[in-house]
Amino acid sequence: MTIKLGVIGLSEGNGHPYSWSAIFNGYNPDAMEDCGYPVIPRYLEEQMWPDATIKEAKVVSVWTENLKLSQHIAKASRITHVASSLEDLGSQVDAILLARDDAQNHIQYAETFLLAGMPVYIDKPIALSETTFERLYQMEQYPGQIFTCSALRYSPELSVSDGEMAELGEIKEIIAFTPKSWNKYAVHIIEPVLKLLPSGDIPMTIDSNGCSQSEDGCGYLSVYWQSGIHTSFYAMGSAVTNISIRIHGTNGWKELVFTDSFTSFKAALQDFVDGILTHTVRSPKAFNSRVVQLLEQGNK
Repeated sequence: MTIKLGVIGLSEGNGHPYSWSAIFNGYNPDAMEDCGYPVIPRYLEEQMWPDATIKEAKVVSVWTENLKLSQHIAKASRITHVASSLEDLGSQVDAILLARDDAQNHIQYAETFLLAGMPVYIDKPIALSETTFERLYQMEQYPGQIFTCSALRYSPELSVSDGEMAELGEIKEIIAFTPKSWNKYAVHIIEPVLKLLPSGDIPMTIDSNGCSQSEDGCGYLSVYWQSGIHTSFYAMGSAVTNISIRIHGTNGWKELVFTDSFTSFKAALQDFVDGILTHTVRSPKAFNSRVVQLLEQGNK
């Protein structure tokens, strides 16, 4: 069985309709050079095609609010059908890639497909408030229909083995940095850091500088956890930084730096597809709720 996927895009500054579709379909190198996101053709050209594609699904249709843009995405990412409407898109496919990171519009684009029972991958962040988050999940027709994540949740570069954690001793501090705005990019560091914390850890004290007050959307969130670990999340706005996490323990420290977008994107998309094929929950609501709670705290 080959799952037929439809992709919805595009929000400002987010090239996922191009890159995600290419991971399923392969790509047209000449057209991809004009996608507006120079990093995408660079990491795509490093892969071996068609071996690099996800085999169990194809993106067969694309819809955006701009027909010319839809046509260009289709050409660059080898999508055979350009949908004239969301209804047209839904009639062509088995599942949806909502590849927009403007969280305020996710309900608008996801509602029809969720109520129809289609699996929907909602780009990060799924929501910026618990209220909106719950509204989306109220539309879910069965457990696991909604899949959402920062692909960095799957990054090998931002993961640490149990043995490595043990070598660091008792973990006291985790400090994470991301470029750009809190609302769109803090999720990239929150999710990997949550995976580093003890299972079931609970926030005890939370402090924020309120990212909505800054012109470039930068933000900071400090959380003291029941385990005794202190985490600091920095979205640096217009200041230059890489995506990185520093873990400090009583026996040593370790820095994790993210560089490989393709591997993380592919792993996340593969998990979405595997969940459809096996009818299993791959993106737990409880974890996603925890992420949204911290994102919302960063806006206070």
